[in-house]
Amino acid sequence: MVFMDRDFLLENETAKKIYHEYAAKVPIIDYHCHIDAAEILENKRFSDLSEAWLAGDHYKWRLMRANGIAEKNITGNASAYDKFTAFAETMPRCPGNPVYHWTHLELQRFFMCNKPLCPETAKEIWDSCNKQLNNNENLRVRGIIESMSVEAVVTTDDPIDELESHKKLAQDDSFKTKVLPGWRPGVVMEIESDDFIDYITKLSDLTNIQINDFSTLKYALLKRLDYFSKAGCKTADHGIRQLIYAPAPDDKINDIIRKRINNEKPTPEEAAQYLYALMLFFGKEYAKLGWVMELHVGVMRNINTAMYKKIGANTGFDSIDPDARIGDLACYLNDLNTTGFLPKTLLFSINPNYDPAVNTLAGSFPQEGIRSKVQQGSAWWFNDTFYGMEQQIKSFAEGGVLANFIGMLTDSRSFLSYPRHEYFRRILCNIIGGWVDAGKYPSDMKHLETIVKDISYNNAKTFFGF
Repeated sequence: MVFMDRDFLLENETAKKIYHEYAAKVPIIDYHCHIDAAEILENKRFSDLSEAWLAGDHYKWRLMRANGIAEKNITGNASAYDKFTAFAETMPRCPGNPVYHWTHLELQRFFMCNKPLCPETAKEIWDSCNKQLNNNENLRVRGIIESMSVEAVVTTDDPIDELESHKKLAQDDSFKTKVLPGWRPGVVMEIESDDFIDYITKLSDLTNIQINDFSTLKYALLKRLDYFSKAGCKTADHGIRQLIYAPAPDDKINDIIRKRINNEKPTPEEAAQYLYALMLFFGKEYAKLGWVMELHVGVMRNINTAMYKKIGANTGFDSIDPDARIGDLACYLNDLNTTGFLPKTLLFSINPNYDPAVNTLAGSFPQEGIRSKVQQGSAWWFNDTFYGMEQQIKSFAEGGVLANFIGMLTDSRSFLSYPRHEYFRRILCNIIGGWVDAGKYPSDMKHLETIVKDISYNNAKTFFGF
């Protein structure tokens, strides 16, 4: 076998046909990522491969740490080249890890490099890729996006963001990719956070609303929801370790907010009551706006407190929570559905053991005229591996209508991450092709083309209303 050749991951003839003729030819809709719209606006040029590849990528950082690499060569003050060679040292030791495959797909697709990255090839790859980064206009940010046929990008933006880069990009006819904001409330959901009071002050100043209880908080957030909607926002994303079913009347929530504004920390029960009330408010408003609600649940974040204090959040020290409280999530969806204001919803569980539970939960809230209104999102974070994606796709198929699945997203801070969509599409086609070749699904190319193109592209476009 040739290393990662044209038929990489395509293990049967039907898979090869439906990938190359159908999946590979449709654009990308990257409906959730963490890239910076300002860097798209300025059409950033990366100074070297380390900046383009390693900066902010905690997937790679985790592997380097696990390989014993010193932190100075990961997030510290080592030179860009030393960080790159440390990564090159780590790569050949990672068979089976998706980062190994992503790395080489990115080398192939952007830099026409088919050599495996290792200490022996590091200098050659570094020199060649840097030369291309410095001289090839297609390797500036906009060129990278356009070369991957990315039709739409949805960023993650805090409610108090002004979205200036998004507004300017919307007026720039020279760049065809849609760059849309994504509502991502963070601190406002974390009433126990040390940053909460300062955040509420900023939200008050921005909206000219004195926030002193739940009604004024909701009023301020409504103004920001309207602001985001006018800027093209169509989706709201939430990172929640556990959404606990803790209904409470508004009077109780008012007391909790006043208590916190007076610099008193809420009890765990009060924090749960506040979050549940806020999420009910959010869900209803998203339904009114026609937005898609994304719920990412079950992550224990920043569990290495020593490293959190040293280098901050989102640096690779998170883990799977074994209890995502799916029952509580069911109560939440039911509460919204009972009021008639359940938005289209994507459920992302980081624990693969919950795949069947999430799929059956999603299937309990259908709506006429909407295909899979509530559905499981793609294999997420620690699960966007070969087997994680395979398991999620098969679970989705067994528990629902696979052809309605809205497919992959990058969920990345790197502009070089778009080949993750290719990785997903290859796995998808290999699974479906295997079913066909095993006689489990007919070799009907008309239906196969529709299914593959819908999952790869059409469904996301329809689901989000792009």
